[in-house]
Amino acid sequence: MPEQTSIDFIPLEDQPFGAQVRLPSYTNNPAELNDEDFQKLKEGLMTYSVLVVPNQENLSPDSQHSLTVRFDPTTSTGYGHDPKLFHSSNSILAKDGRSVPTRPEVQMVGNGSFEAGHEGMKAFTLEHPTHFTFHKDVLNKEEVARGQTRFYRWHIDAALYALAPPVVTTLLGLIVPNKNEKQRIVYEDTKEEKEVVKGATAFASGRIAFELLSDKDKEFALNHTVVYAPHPYIFINNCKATSDGLTIESEEPPKEVPLDNLPQWEESKVKKLPLVWTNPVTKKPHLQVHGCCVYQLINTKTGEVVAELEDARKIVHKLMRPAISPQHIYCHGWNTGDLCIFHNRGVIHSVTGEFEPHEQRLMHQCNVASGEDPVLLQH
Repeated sequence: MPEQTSIDFIPLEDQPFGAQVRLPSYTNNPAELNDEDFQKLKEGLMTYSVLVVPNQENLSPDSQHSLTVRFDPTTSTGYGHDPKLFHSSNSILAKDGRSVPTRPEVQMVGNGSFEAGHEGMKAFTLEHPTHFTFHKDVLNKEEVARGQTRFYRWHIDAALYALAPPVVTTLLGLIVPNKNEKQRIVYEDTKEEKEVVKGATAFASGRIAFELLSDKDKEFALNHTVVYAPHPYIFINNCKATSDGLTIESEEPPKEVPLDNLPQWEESKVKKLPLVWTNPVTKKPHLQVHGCCVYQLINTKTGEVVAELEDARKIVHKLMRPAISPQHIYCHGWNTGDLCIFHNRGVIHSVTGEFEPHEQRLMHQCNVASGEDPVLLQH
């Protein structure tokens, strides 16, 4: 077989987007790509949205961090969230990860108990996010016994306050479920089903989301801006999500933390981001919104508020729902050593899977706050 001298991409078979990466023969570490091959990797990511690099079980946290940082020259290299807020007991993200001691920008996520020794850690426990703690209406015991699961929370990796959303997230599978273990997602509104490998990470394309909109909704999306709540993950800490994980159920009395009771915040640091972001390589528009953290929608040109909290959630749900239909999403079933690199400004993603407390799953996740907010170019 001839030596592979340059990076190559193999589109994922029977999937709406995504590709597997074949590294050049001079390295098995994607962080060590030469400038020419890294540029191809970056362009490939913007083109395919999700890249899978197999056999990376020996990738160190330092290498994962340096690779992640390399995608964004504007980054300060710091984690995509304020660590104090991310791990705050008043945040819905509090249980979502533990920092690698020697490289805190890399988070350990997963499930189960682990002995001391992993990356300098003492014995530690991880808890897989479950819809039972986050959705307003949950699956019953019989549905779970039949192998049902849910999309936990569709989201963009981003603090959505003060810090600009990361360009890229890297996710490395170290201990993963057996790929023969399958679970099912049942769409309550259409009764469609999607079979997924247990613990699969689901991805939905912002490009496809925009293309699926009616002309009227495209016009709306192109001309409106999302205002995110200050400290959004604390703002919704007491709230529950819709059963598809796309947004939050608005309840009476309201469960959101009053703005006056949030940690100190500044109006200038509240994130106001376009509903549609432009892909820097393909120039395609991507409908990109974190539906659980939405606070208002405003007219981009006038600054007029066109939808407050409850209506803003309903509008965002309507816009995004078609993109998470079974035929439009890619659900990555993990192999040990898979490194998923995804364009965090081009897709939204969600955890899936129901795990027992004793079951082990271990992953390393890294994203870094950008120095610049995403933009919508003129179309």
